[in-house]
Amino acid sequence: MDYIVKIASGFTGLFDEGAKVFVSWVGGIVPKVLLLLVFMNALVAFIGPHRVEKFAKVCSKNVILAYGILPFASAFMLANPMALSMGKFLPERMKPSYYASASYHCHTNSGVFPHINVGEIFIYLGIANGITQLGLNVAPLAVRYLLVGLVMNFFAGWVTDFTTKMVMKQQKIELSNTLKA
Repeated sequence: MDYIVKIASGFTGLFDEGAKVFVSWVGGIVPKVLLLLVFMNALVAFIGPHRVEKFAKVCSKNVILAYGILPFASAFMLANPMALSMGKFLPERMKPSYYASASYHCHTNSGVFPHINVGEIFIYLGIANGITQLGLNVAPLAVRYLLVGLVMNFFAGWVTDFTTKMVMKQQKIELSNTLKA
């Protein structure tokens, strides 16, 4: 009987823990994401959707801008996960590649810019703690992480561009390469 009671208590405890996590989200990340969404939409309204779309159109003509500059700027300005939403201003064909690059920028830039992905900074700090214990400065690690990330995140977007084209050909579909007004 004690065994059954332990299983029942453990089962209920699982939901208690889930409820605690959910409440922490409601008090933490949900309002933050909601406010970032409001901020991004307000910023776009302030700047003007036509100007944002024009910038995205300029970026869509050059892979370095589309998968290097735009995702980096979006990650820096909007942080994770809102940086991913800037892809909505690109043509359909470029959205998978933008997402690949932008999602990586939300990780590799956190050593220099911890506000980009606050939830992941503990991983970087764990590595940095080992560097500090060796008596070394963590700044070179953060800068190297950022620089390698800038190059590799661009290539992640660019390679995704090629795989998107392959899948489009294989599936006999065509994603739009123009911005919708």
